[in-house]
Amino acid sequence: MTLLGDASIAGGRKEEEGEIISIRGGRPLSGRVEVKGAKNLVTKAMVASLLGESPSILRDVPEISDVAVVRSLLEVHGVRVEDGVEPGSLVLDPRDVESAHFEEIDAHAGASRIPILFCGPLLHRLGQAFIPDLGGCRIGDRPIDFHLDALRKFGAVVEKLPSGIRLSAPQGLRGASIHLPYPSVGATEQVLLTAVRAKGVTELRNAAIEPEIMDLIAVLQKMGAIISYEPNRVIFIEGVDRLKGYDHRAIFDRNEAASWASAAIATDGEIFVAGARQQEMLTFLNVLRKVGADFDVQEDGILFRRDGELRPVVVETDVHPGFMTDWQQPLIVALTQASGRSVVHETVYENRFGFTQALVKMGADIVVHPHGLQEGVRRVARRALEQAAVITGPTALRGADITVPDLRGGYSHVIAALTAEGESIVRNVGIIRRGYPDFFAKLRALGADFDVIG
Repeated sequence: MTLLGDASIAGGRKEEEGEIISIRGGRPLSGRVEVKGAKNLVTKAMVASLLGESPSILRDVPEISDVAVVRSLLEVHGVRVEDGVEPGSLVLDPRDVESAHFEEIDAHAGASRIPILFCGPLLHRLGQAFIPDLGGCRIGDRPIDFHLDALRKFGAVVEKLPSGIRLSAPQGLRGASIHLPYPSVGATEQVLLTAVRAKGVTELRNAAIEPEIMDLIAVLQKMGAIISYEPNRVIFIEGVDRLKGYDHRAIFDRNEAASWASAAIATDGEIFVAGARQQEMLTFLNVLRKVGADFDVQEDGILFRRDGELRPVVVETDVHPGFMTDWQQPLIVALTQASGRSVVHETVYENRFGFTQALVKMGADIVVHPHGLQEGVRRVARRALEQAAVITGPTALRGADITVPDLRGGYSHVIAALTAEGESIVRNVGIIRRGYPDFFAKLRALGADFDVIG
């Protein structure tokens, strides 16, 4: 298995993101797809390998461009990354870690925001780190203030430069007491990756507790870390002097599993998602049942299909164990086919409904309220940044010429085109490779009718 190693990262990703496909929609998606390791764990586990004094083995690594970016960033820092004996595995050897020039880091990072998580491990290994200007999907403000504030509490010195941010730790890193203003996944990962080698005990309050966070904790514990957590979002990390490599099979990608589930429901098809597990998807499965979808939990995966007429639903996105923000975009496509008025309250990001403009162009009845809605009983506390989308259906979607804006929104555009009658031209499809491995092959396996035209 070669993880997207057939093109330079900077040039290759630009070419991929320019891909255009022609889709003939109006037919159900039916068949079997398999999900591998979660993007939101695999890339972080790769970074964690920097902390070890011996090689690590990571299994079920998906072939996505974000993995290729992290691989190249590790390699420019002297980590030897090789394909493992088992298909889909990587061997990461950090014994020759070295500093990298900021121009190299910037060139290989591309639009990824992963370099921020290199800071703690590199400060431990080299005493310094550099962060270029950070990119990522255009779904709203994703500040790194939480990260930098946490690193300062560990004793890091932060210097802002025109080309990015340079960090140093002249006195080493020490344990700290940190209370996150919001249970940010990225900031929680930052604290974990930094605290495991810091001197003393770190107490992290208001931590994120997503399954991928728990899997990262499992990775770090295998390496020799001492980490405990309590039910009230408190994590304790006792710093240790040395860590070794790990051997770990990544948790499945529940975002991809939920996306294929929504595709089955939107197109009135039937998709078996091999590798999906019930426990990590409980909240999503509850919403599907309310919508009128059916699912059959099996030992090796979950089968998704409709169960008669789709019903409207009210959804509020939230941090785990709430309804993930990454689940709402593909679900909204399915909700265009539900009979009645659905409402999706987006409370995590302030600009994640931009993708609905293309759905409206295709015939969907979606109204976005940029300041949210006051109506109804809420489980999730209102946030100043939140928005709401009101979806009224069912509406017949028709083919259109649309451009992918971001990862999850882009997947939703493709599924909308497959649901619609007629032909659609979908541009910038390559960005979907950031989180969906073997995307075209899986679409073909499910009976999608499309051509790559540019």
